[in-house]
Amino acid sequence: MVCIRCYKPPFLGSVVSSISDFSLLKQNSKSAMEAQEGTQQPQLILARSVFLLKHPDVADIEKVRLKDEVIASVKADDMAPFLETLVAQKVAELDQSVLESMRANNEKEVKKLDEKIADAEENLGESEVREAHLAKSLYYIQIGDKEKALEQLKVTESKTVAVGQKMDLVFYTLQIGFFYMDFDLIYKSIDKAKNLFEEGGDWERKNRLKVYEGLYCMATRNFKKAANLFLDSISTFTTYELFPYDTFIFYTVLTSIISLDRVSLKQKVVDAPEILTVIGKIPCLSEFLNSLYDCQYKSFFSAFAGLTEQIKLDRYLHPHFRFYMREVRTVVYSQFLESYKSVTIEAMAKAFGVTVEFIDLELSRFIAAGKLHCKIDKVAGVLETNRPDAKNALYQATIKQGDFLLNRIQKLSRVIDL
Repeated sequence: MVCIRCYKPPFLGSVVSSISDFSLLKQNSKSAMEAQEGTQQPQLILARSVFLLKHPDVADIEKVRLKDEVIASVKADDMAPFLETLVAQKVAELDQSVLESMRANNEKEVKKLDEKIADAEENLGESEVREAHLAKSLYYIQIGDKEKALEQLKVTESKTVAVGQKMDLVFYTLQIGFFYMDFDLIYKSIDKAKNLFEEGGDWERKNRLKVYEGLYCMATRNFKKAANLFLDSISTFTTYELFPYDTFIFYTVLTSIISLDRVSLKQKVVDAPEILTVIGKIPCLSEFLNSLYDCQYKSFFSAFAGLTEQIKLDRYLHPHFRFYMREVRTVVYSQFLESYKSVTIEAMAKAFGVTVEFIDLELSRFIAAGKLHCKIDKVAGVLETNRPDAKNALYQATIKQGDFLLNRIQKLSRVIDL
């Protein structure tokens, strides 16, 4: 676990004390974006800690530590609105005095920011006015006030001319969406970003957007599109505000295994130098990937068991845990059976390092669901594959559609005759 106390919002910690010194405010905002390049966004670290705090599989002693870290982080940033959310979710207990103190600090800071905005509008230029509005937007993000943050970001956007700066505001909105897992907000923001890119935009921001969209696709179970977007971003990854590069590679490998064919997996993942430099740092992932490609099924199942806990405790993958488990097993069973016209159940069980009863139960489920094209001869203890003939299937579909068309023509002719 990462200690969330160590993370302070680089762009939110202090607002310029002097009302007239907006050049310093602009410099702080710029350095904030640069600091974010190597540091995960603190609100997303906090969101993961809250997720683990509510997870039933996390040990109670670990939850005590997580709760202390969450409360410490909330108090450090005066996150009064977010504390109210935690109390409503029964993650934290209500301490009225602490909450009132946070609210007072929030009101005091907002008042200061409003004064800076007023001073900028009266005495300074448009750029300084935008920076003052941006500082207020970021403060609302810091304290976890979703509605006011989104509203203030819209005000900041109305003061923004450059496409690149508008894109940065969209990225802030996307971070809010991932913090609250608001998929409707994320979808609309991604669509908005794509429209902005039609007006212009640099490649660095376009590549960042691919990672954001890939994470959205993965979180909404569109693993194939997520894999393609992640693979396109491997060599240009700079989206450290979402997650570290190790986590990015973890997501890339997991989504690619169930989305790519064997040849593409070899070219884009197994032999990819960017993946090879990192994959060894992630427990079980290298064995998981290479044992699948090398057809070492016993090692694959062993590595798969080691990865299940990581998948289950991941904030974005957890809702799809059972689905992903099924898809991976479908891939590996299909790959094994592709080499055989028929094979004994005992031989397959031995290859996977499991019992005959387990493999029999597993295959029967996948065959019934139409995931595997084979049949079980229980008496002989043999599996017989019946791979679908693509040409024959196309022929049958053409005949079926032709019959449907002829029936429609006959009905139409009767109406015309009448």
